[in-house]
Amino acid sequence: MFVTNASRGLPRHRSRAPAERYSRWALRALTALLVLGTLWLVVAFHLRGQWMFSLLFLVLGASLAIVFGKRQLMSHRYIFPALAGMGVFVIFPLVYTIGISFSNYSSSNLLSEERVRAQFLDQTYQAEGQAFDFELVREGNRTRLYLEAEASGAAGEASRLVSRPLAQAVEGQPLAVEPTQAAPSGEALGIREVIANREALEALSLVTPDGTELQMAGLRSFAPMLPRFEASPDGSLTDLRDGTTLTPNQETGFFVTEDGERLTPGWPVSVGLDNYTKIFTDPDIRGPFLQIFVWTFVFAGLTVAFTLALGFTLAALLQWDQLRGKAVYRTLLILPYAVPAFISILIFKGMFNQHHGEINLILENLFGISPDWFTDPAMARTMLLIVNTWLGYPYMLLLCMGLIQSIPRDLYEASAVDGGGPLTNMLRITLPLILKPLTPLLIAAFAFNFNNFVLIALLTGGKPDILGASTPAGTTDLLVSYTYRIAFQDAGQNFGLAAAIATLIFLLVVGLSWLNLRLSKVKV
Repeated sequence: MFVTNASRGLPRHRSRAPAERYSRWALRALTALLVLGTLWLVVAFHLRGQWMFSLLFLVLGASLAIVFGKRQLMSHRYIFPALAGMGVFVIFPLVYTIGISFSNYSSSNLLSEERVRAQFLDQTYQAEGQAFDFELVREGNRTRLYLEAEASGAAGEASRLVSRPLAQAVEGQPLAVEPTQAAPSGEALGIREVIANREALEALSLVTPDGTELQMAGLRSFAPMLPRFEASPDGSLTDLRDGTTLTPNQETGFFVTEDGERLTPGWPVSVGLDNYTKIFTDPDIRGPFLQIFVWTFVFAGLTVAFTLALGFTLAALLQWDQLRGKAVYRTLLILPYAVPAFISILIFKGMFNQHHGEINLILENLFGISPDWFTDPAMARTMLLIVNTWLGYPYMLLLCMGLIQSIPRDLYEASAVDGGGPLTNMLRITLPLILKPLTPLLIAAFAFNFNNFVLIALLTGGKPDILGASTPAGTTDLLVSYTYRIAFQDAGQNFGLAAAIATLIFLLVVGLSWLNLRLSKVKV
């Protein structure tokens, strides 16, 4: 029997060996493909001048090759995808944002210095007194351009020029035009056809017999387009129209004229702590920022207080022994939690409409008042608290119901013996016993409402605006929506300033998280 079992086990062991080898080679091949893919991204981002993204994928590819290439690190392979995802989607955006906060990155300083210089060198201007009026003429199945000089003597002695058929034009090469004295013999096309072929005509370059290149200067004219700027050996640019010198200023990230005028676009440069100091020293930014900062804390704190008060009260009532139909009430009270928040917010936005909303209709009929919910700052903030309390109380209700059920019933029986009523039980027994385990969850709810972007964006959009602010700021903005508006809305999008504010928000949330861990007795 011993020999038989051994002989039976041997083939089974040998049959597993090829499968293991195949799976090992498949893993190596997959790892090699992933490493090659990351290296391709490294090269692609490097060629586009995005060195931070290139460095990110270089680190990712190198760590992938090391972890999956060494047998000693086999235990780390299972956690590597999670660490890589956290690095790509959490740590890198955070580091990138902090890096931007020390620059003047904005809609005016968006491109690299090389691309800005190339844009200036690509600019052209029309030479004065050398324009040609043109007509687009169809001769049978061929279309030509007939040009006539506005002044005699332009482009040599010829006053009229005719191009070769436009079908012979080759992309990237100029189309020759020749002198002619004959009038166009074909059908002159109207302005509608010119507009319809505008893109092709703008891409067309004509060359006269003396070598002058003509380009479309308007819907009815071609003219020599000369380069406006010329690069100098010292890095400056010379305006060929008037001889003005443009000097690159590495402190501001702009080309500046001799008079100190900045020409856009510019390029990002390091500004140190300027964005952070601007938040607290520039009166036009400091005032709105501090107002929004205080309102953010007030909004988050009042939201937690209101939702806790309402959720706790309802949870205590649902524990009342004499209450019938608890399951029905519990289901109805939790329903707002099941409805997507954005749907509820949009419904409330219609209900709070100042002219046609149901809420103002009821208030006007009962009390003769019609509040300006969206234009009065106090009423707009009140509306936000009302809506957010409605959205948040089911969460508190669920938490309080679960904690209340864990309280021993003996305490309530002892309270009944001492003559305690429902209110006494709720304030002296229930609330103190659930408040301590509820504290970390309240801090988490505070941190969530601290960054409640969806509510502000869908309900008020941050409005009404704060008058006199140099940045887009509203009385109902939270710090997160204020940052979004600075970065992506209105003119002069200031990504550096927005990144500085986002960094401050991150530090505040880190502080709240640390406090939450301390209160939860979690060892870090």
